[in-house]
Amino acid sequence: MTALALSLLVPWAVGLLLVVLDGRRRTVGWLGVVTLGATVAVLGVLAADVLRGGTVAFVTGGWPVGVGILLRADALGVTFALSSCFVLLAAACAETLLGVGQRTLPGLLVLLAAGLNGLFLTGDVFNFYVFFEMSMIAAYVLTGYGGGRAQLRAAVIFASVNLLGSFIFLVAVAGTYRVTGTLAMTDVAERIREVPPNAAVAVAVGFFVAFSVKLGLFPFHYWLPTVYADTRPAVAAVLSGAVANIGAYGLLRFGPGVFAEQLRLSATVLIALGAASIIYGGVLAVARHRPAEMLAYSAIGQVGYVLVAVGVGGPVGFAAAVLYSVVNALNKALLFLTSAVRGPLVAGAFVVGALSVAGVPPAVGFVGKLAVFRTAVDARSPTLVVLLVVGSALSLLYLFLIYQREFWAEEDREAVTDAEVRDAAPARGVSRRVPVVVLAVLLLAGGVWPEPLAAVSGAAADVLTGTANGAGP
Repeated sequence: MTALALSLLVPWAVGLLLVVLDGRRRTVGWLGVVTLGATVAVLGVLAADVLRGGTVAFVTGGWPVGVGILLRADALGVTFALSSCFVLLAAACAETLLGVGQRTLPGLLVLLAAGLNGLFLTGDVFNFYVFFEMSMIAAYVLTGYGGGRAQLRAAVIFASVNLLGSFIFLVAVAGTYRVTGTLAMTDVAERIREVPPNAAVAVAVGFFVAFSVKLGLFPFHYWLPTVYADTRPAVAAVLSGAVANIGAYGLLRFGPGVFAEQLRLSATVLIALGAASIIYGGVLAVARHRPAEMLAYSAIGQVGYVLVAVGVGGPVGFAAAVLYSVVNALNKALLFLTSAVRGPLVAGAFVVGALSVAGVPPAVGFVGKLAVFRTAVDARSPTLVVLLVVGSALSLLYLFLIYQREFWAEEDREAVTDAEVRDAAPARGVSRRVPVVVLAVLLLAGGVWPEPLAAVSGAAADVLTGTANGAGP
């Protein structure tokens, strides 16, 4: 219980302090890094407690259930919280080593961690929305980091589209309360079975659209390439590796966790959308020329694997969706961060990230792809297996093209935008390459020893299938 409370209090309290300090001062930047490191450590303790003893939950302030804020940590929520905060830690460390350009960056990253932790560790739909908006506000401001025309344009697009997603989500929350009379997730899951089918489907579709917009899922992807390609590398790593987890987590928590019957009825549609995302993202990534745009379209394709696994469902499908979401977050963080530095170590780290995205051993992405392929085999769909193979081949192709253009063709720098030149300039100094090297080593370690990640993903799937043990209100 203490670790659960600290996971929100530590980033919230320190984040408010850091926002008023000048983040361009190195001491302030490192204070943000230390805070995120402490948050990751607390989440690690919480994860150990959850995996050992089951769900941990309590209502803040001593209020009765249904009145106070219900904090609830289970294997699913703590897995997403830990992976997201680790991405934030890597991005904060990378940007601090390169030199923070705006005073609010460290505070915003820490406050984003507080919002994401609250979102992943709440058991109430309305509190989910509150933390959801808190995270989005921090993300809106972060998107404009750098102050250039491209960053400001990305911030406006990101804010406009995600405000639409937030409105749809709020309507779905209101609809949920209207048809069930409660906003506690466990109670909603019970009462939704008695709701007329048309009303339940309408509410479920509202949540699906809202999360699809956040995730950049085809055909709700139109905002994502511009935003990811025009933001600074550290911000793109945060958006693709941490903020995008909101969409993946939401699909899992509200799909099999709350609207299980509606998910079963729409399984074929979800699998079709996921397959379309995989092919569309891969083809468009190959067709782009700027590496940042190629990685942006790659993000669209990679989330398709998560949706396919959710659509197939069952213990195997849900475990694969969790596993792939975590691996994809680390992959995207590594690949975007490599665009800010150069050198042989960075080139090697990029190769590891590329192999992981393509699902080639020994990188951990092979474990994630294997889990998704297993779901396709369980679904007895040869067509789906072929599509997954084609998606992996496209991933390997466009990542090879990025490597060729970024690390083999240094003489072609005149075609690179001013923003990319500025981001690539601080490449000197081994310390500035440490974050990407650490991420690469982590991906290799996960591929060599995948049992812990597989065990955590299995425990998260047990939460969704109702076979996990629990505690608390």
